[in-house]
Amino acid sequence: MKKDIHPENYRPVVFKDMSNGDMFLSRSTCKTSETIEFEGETYPVVKIEISSSSHPFYTGKNKLVDTAGRVDKFMSRYAKSRK
Repeated sequence: MKKDIHPENYRPVVFKDMSNGDMFLSRSTCKTSETIEFEGETYPVVKIEISSSSHPFYTGKNKLVDTAGRVDKFMSRYAKSRK
């Protein structure tokens, strides 16, 4: 790998999924003032709302979100057009 291609603040950072508490270590330049202990070491922490451990696409728990009966309205219109 080439030397001196990363910024000076490129460092190990823990990303914490706030929806399920999972954490993983990666390298980043994200600015943060909080720290957390992870695997016996203290690292800066970046809190995220969703990650691959909680995203429905990766977990296989897809949900059909029905807002104000939109799915039912579509299904009834679709059923009429098929006849």
